[in-house]
Amino acid sequence: MTTRRNEGRLPRSFFVTDAATLARRLLGQRLVSRIGGTRTSGIIVETEAYLGPEDRAAHSFGGRRTPANESMWGGGGQAYVYFVYGMHHCVNVVAARAGNPAAVLVRALHPEDGLDAMLARRGSAPRETSLCSGPAKLCEALGITRAHDGEDLAEGRLLFLERVRSRALPRSSIAVGPRIGIDYAGDWRDAQLRFAVRDSPHLSRPAP
Repeated sequence: MTTRRNEGRLPRSFFVTDAATLARRLLGQRLVSRIGGTRTSGIIVETEAYLGPEDRAAHSFGGRRTPANESMWGGGGQAYVYFVYGMHHCVNVVAARAGNPAAVLVRALHPEDGLDAMLARRGSAPRETSLCSGPAKLCEALGITRAHDGEDLAEGRLLFLERVRSRALPRSSIAVGPRIGIDYAGDWRDAQLRFAVRDSPHLSRPAP
């Protein structure tokens, strides 16, 4: 997968679609952080879609709306950052239009810019392939915290998305399977909403 192209920011219209479609579209695009004054970035290689109020695994299930998940309701292109287990941050890309609280969890990146800064933030990541191989790992590497919840990923300054590919990856190169760590979600546990670049060594877990 070619990773050095840059066709500018992803436009707002890119995000205004259902979460499953967005989860596929994001594969091969670049997540960029300028947090702390240093550019760090990676190519998205793994995502999970959370479809909104009908999805038992989504933070907005049943129409739940709280100060913690308010960004999910703001419309496509916002960052929704949540804190889990009292120690980890995870970043999501909000999908669809305002009022439809669906989002895509970014699960893994192929790291690109700012490797030294990412390594310093991670501490002792044993190898490059594990640097951003999980949602908490990539947030730590890019410096993403709850302070960046609600950032505008289309036009923002600290956290944004760049277009690397003008077209989505071919379906043959994308592995699809159930999401990870949602045993509580009943029938939704087995929904085929995890998407991964099939041959990437940077995934959080092997391709489904």
